[in-house]
Amino acid sequence: MSRFKVGSSDFLASAGRHLGKALGLFLIVVIGVSGAVVVYSFQQQQSAQEQGVDEFYFGVSFGGQTPEEAKVLVDKVKDYTNVFLINSYDLSVNESALSEVCDYVAQSGLKFTVYFEFVSRVTYPWHQTWLDSAPVRWGDSFLGVYFYDEPGGKQLDTKQMFSEASSYCEAADFFVQTISQTNSMIDLKNRSIPVFTSDYVLYWWDYLAGYDVVYAELGWELDSRQQIALCRGAATTQNKTWGAIIVWSYYEPPYMASAQEIYQEMLLAYEAGAKYVTVFNYPTYPEDNPYGVLSEDHFIAMENFWNHTKTNPRPNPTTAAKQAQVVLVLPPDYGWGIRRNKHLAQDNIWGLWPEDEKAPPILENLYELIDRYGLDLDIVFDDPAFDFNNIYHQVYYWNQTKPNP
Repeated sequence: MSRFKVGSSDFLASAGRHLGKALGLFLIVVIGVSGAVVVYSFQQQQSAQEQGVDEFYFGVSFGGQTPEEAKVLVDKVKDYTNVFLINSYDLSVNESALSEVCDYVAQSGLKFTVYFEFVSRVTYPWHQTWLDSAPVRWGDSFLGVYFYDEPGGKQLDTKQMFSEASSYCEAADFFVQTISQTNSMIDLKNRSIPVFTSDYVLYWWDYLAGYDVVYAELGWELDSRQQIALCRGAATTQNKTWGAIIVWSYYEPPYMASAQEIYQEMLLAYEAGAKYVTVFNYPTYPEDNPYGVLSEDHFIAMENFWNHTKTNPRPNPTTAAKQAQVVLVLPPDYGWGIRRNKHLAQDNIWGLWPEDEKAPPILENLYELIDRYGLDLDIVFDDPAFDFNNIYHQVYYWNQTKPNP
């Protein structure tokens, strides 16, 4: 899914600042307004729960370059979506353009998340003040920051996080620390801004590294039930939030699956309990399509899905959450991609090792359990910090054919 440039200024040191009295007074005002925004957002969420309606966000991503392109897409989808993913590198390094798009999205009645490849302290110092002001300027329309993209996939396929480790345990530690200790993640966490990303592998460690919301990528000719089981299992066990993003099915035009196939993927994610469902939209702007890679049929499918969610609302998650009853527990620190399609006959472990002797029995049991339980199955990794037996009714370990008593 990634199309973004890699920035290195995230790791540059920032200069110290002196705060004057005027700035202090300004911060007092900002804190007061921020408190009001938090109270308002909480009251909105509480009201929705009291009405017995699940909180659900559906939208499309924007990967273009200009505010004008973004506005065209917003106008196209604003009547049947409620969230807009601004995942444009070009906008993330252009303060005025980014704010212009955010203003337009909010004025159109949509909430939004904003992509940053890195949160700069030096090259783009406005990132810091922009993040300080965003919750006040846009209130609950601003959902958070989509930071980086496919960290697990980048490690397994290109070793971008680290290139060597002595063990699976050390590899897991390297992965978590590489993300959690970046200035970007630290800056976002210090501001209590929710941090989003999407991935197609290693969801478990994405959450451990600090992500609050991870979108499972549905596409790439992978089994969407398996992707959901891995992402939802990690989110449920670690008390985080999960979503789904419908991505490419093909590596050449038309890239996206048919409208009917995408509709089925959206339904699958909704039925599985995803809080967010987003349709990926890149490459952008062929000459005959001002909206990106999505066709008119895709937009019709999106509108039909939106209508389906309105006529078939999910129950309040506090009373009847969609949660799997069965879990498959894989070995600790076992960063295996578990991908199988015509492009990939075998996968690797942490991007460093080939499949080992555990892979065949894991795969056999996984396939059997998915066929047996479908969306009622989650997949997690053995970790003493989490008690699976208090979450799931049936617990299978990777080398078991019967549930753990």
